Amino acid sequence: MEVLCDLRPKPILSLAGNVRIIDFSLSNCVHSRISDVGVLVDYERGRLADYLIGWNAVNSGARLRILPPTAGSYTGTADAVYQNLDYLKKRDADTVLVLSGDHVYKMDYRPMVAFHQRTGADATLGVFRVPIEETHRFGTVTIDGTGRINDFREKSSIAQSNLVSMGIYIFRRDALEKRLREDAGEAGSLHDFGYNVLPRMVKTDRVFAYEFRGYWLDVGTVKAYYEANMQLLPVRPRLSLDGTWPILGDNTLPPAYSISQNGSVVNSLISPGCVIRGRVENSVLSPGVHVADQALVKNAVIMAKSSIGYHSIIDGCILDERVNIGAFCYVGFGAGLQSRDEEISVLGSDVTVPDRTAIGRQCRIPSGLGPEAFDTRLIPSGTAMAELLTEPEV
Repeated sequence: MEVLCDLRPKPILSLAGNVRIIDFSLSNCVHSRISDVGVLVDYERGRLADYLIGWNAVNSGARLRILPPTAGSYTGTADAVYQNLDYLKKRDADTVLVLSGDHVYKMDYRPMVAFHQRTGADATLGVFRVPIEETHRFGTVTIDGTGRINDFREKSSIAQSNLVSMGIYIFRRDALEKRLREDAGEAGSLHDFGYNVLPRMVKTDRVFAYEFRGYWLDVGTVKAYYEANMQLLPVRPRLSLDGTWPILGDNTLPPAYSISQNGSVVNSLISPGCVIRGRVENSVLSPGVHVADQALVKNAVIMAKSSIGYHSIIDGCILDERVNIGAFCYVGFGAGLQSRDEEISVLGSDVTVPDRTAIGRQCRIPSGLGPEAFDTRLIPSGTAMAELLTEPEV
């Protein structure tokens, strides 16, 4: 995720302007009537914990318990659960649901739990079909006629199928405890579900696949994050945030947004607290974004409290929180009339771009840079962090 996650954990990245990625998994739990939820936090755990405390305060449908590492850090996904086996014992549950906090989807987990219990499985994996050329990013499975998994390969360059693991696991608790204790005793293990625990369970236990046919996206790259936002913009999006399965957040939103007489918005999601005096096209704006007179924002994701100066253009970009773009700037120049996701430029949080600066496409600007860092006013396409901080080409 590059500069987007230098200073924050991925699960609290904003999506659709005013929700966070982790809100999807938490909301699914609430709507599935799963009220006892432990959240395993590690990277930038303070920021994630602060958000979860706020989330817990305004949502009564689930009791979140924040579970930091007991041994300094989590070495892998399996180790994270292993370090919290005492938490599971206190819950006295015979079925354990393990979820990723960085996936975008709406899912009622109850039919999957029923399938798990009906098959008598030791473990059940949520699986999803993806284009075969994308399988290298995921764990892939092959199944027999009953749905039992007979092969699991994590991020293999040669996929046996296009059924991939969604990072949604249901375990029989005693089977999970046994395999985690075995894995903890292996010095060479990565202590990861995908690389270690699940391949072993497929060979020794009853492991089944439950295919999910709704919308699901693993937000694992800048491109995927950009796509997740852009896919919400069509009149009939593949994933709707309206309806009977609302995505619950911390609900600390500012007042409604305003559009001036000269401002305009086309095919965009505008969050509360935004002030639009220029033009916004095909973009997602988080709360508190200001777009000045005669500024143009298109094909962009703009996070909270960022501002776009007078007569500036933002095209095919992701701007992190509190980015300030000066007047007469062009960020994403050279992208053409239709920006492509592989040409995205990303500006980290708290960046201030001085007046009359042009930044090309595919650039990565690290968080916290002030106007003095831009010793040239033309940042060519493809410029990375180190280049910008040393001697960028003119």
